[in-house]
Amino acid sequence: MNAGGFTRCQTRETEFGQSAGTRAAARSVHWFGAVLALAIVTGAFAAPVRAQDSVPAGVRLGMRYDPSGKPGVALTRVVGDNADSVRAILIRDLDFSDRITVIAPDSAEPTTGGLNYDLYSKMNAVAVVQAAVTPAGGLHVSVHDVAGKRVTTVMDIPLPVPALSPEWRNVVHVAADSVEWAVRGQRGISSTRVLFVRGNQIWSVDSDGEGLRPVPGTTDALSPAWNANGTMIAYNVLPGDDGPSRIIVRDFATGRSWSTRAAATNQNPAFSPDGNQLVFAAGSDGMELYTVVPFGSDPPRRLTVRRSTMNMSPAFSPDGRKIAFTSGILGHPEVYIVDADGSNPDLLTSSGFGDQLYRSNPSWSPDGRLVAFQSRINGAFQMFTISVRDKSARQLTSEGENEDPSWAPDGRHVVFVSTRTGSKQLWVMDIESARARQLTRGARVQNPAWSPRLDVPRQP
Repeated sequence: MNAGGFTRCQTRETEFGQSAGTRAAARSVHWFGAVLALAIVTGAFAAPVRAQDSVPAGVRLGMRYDPSGKPGVALTRVVGDNADSVRAILIRDLDFSDRITVIAPDSAEPTTGGLNYDLYSKMNAVAVVQAAVTPAGGLHVSVHDVAGKRVTTVMDIPLPVPALSPEWRNVVHVAADSVEWAVRGQRGISSTRVLFVRGNQIWSVDSDGEGLRPVPGTTDALSPAWNANGTMIAYNVLPGDDGPSRIIVRDFATGRSWSTRAAATNQNPAFSPDGNQLVFAAGSDGMELYTVVPFGSDPPRRLTVRRSTMNMSPAFSPDGRKIAFTSGILGHPEVYIVDADGSNPDLLTSSGFGDQLYRSNPSWSPDGRLVAFQSRINGAFQMFTISVRDKSARQLTSEGENEDPSWAPDGRHVVFVSTRTGSKQLWVMDIESARARQLTRGARVQNPAWSPRLDVPRQP
């Protein structure tokens, strides 16, 4: 296969030849030690360190609001060093959750002291958030129940140095996720990142579109994937002077790297939920799925047997028992589901997903109910979801060309590649409201992979 053909095969959207109060009344949370992001620092990812919280960082407030609506959360004026940056990040994170209506008046009450709960009630706020950067360099956050007129959650979080660094920003993201947990009993996705490919180099970006930077040592790399706890990534490298294409796994907690291959072409790696297996596509005449134990010594084991057929883009189900993948066994690409051992293949995208027979690039939702995929309609790819239970489908996009989905850990947001503003860029969609926002700008991108939550406090 020539270099140009190999490159086309590597870009996942083109795998078949076409182109993610009072303290006494409060529940207190004290985090000891640094709360670090999984970030690229001086050429490497910093391994996440879990906060050692003695009490859960968020508690359901028992507020009375329509669960199908978006409760109002007011954010008071933040004080302390870099207060404007803290407030801006919190406002943006809570807004991007698509579960909360942010109330952030320019003139707001200060971060300490009593609150005029009746006033906030008239603003339709069910909660008020006060935040301050303390003289000791920590982030102090308290959440108030407006109806109960009491403090329900207090957080004191050490802020890393230097200020505004990736680690510093991630602590503020974690605080926003904890506020969402306190208000709604659901964890946010602010402390997540998205990997993607730009110019055959893997890049990383925060879930709010900030913190864009390349991942060192990933030149000539494609199809990145995260493991379940965000300590490892896998990707494939293009063939070069050092040999044929292969799958690379990098463990940022230990600094180790490992590689494997099963044929001349190796691509599209995906971790099992427990991290004990890696599935990928490989082949010379056609492509098959293989599994292997990361950092193990055994050779890859073949899962599918579809001679001269393209079997690609595998994705594990959240329980690790099934794998969704794209296959051309019918003469055109469709999405199938197979048991993790390669048995019991079942056609998922049977009919009704567009005027052209081309469905590919599945991504399994975190709750296991849906699979997102792309389908060609009128010559352009569009995003769909399909129910694993009854195979009912829903079209998500229609503007421009939209492809290569990856679920956020909340199971509500999807990151994908879209041409709706011109060149291929990353976009995020809330599948419940259909709200979409642009995540990247600049040179064209491909192969997004949404991370798990990074340094989110443990919940019961």
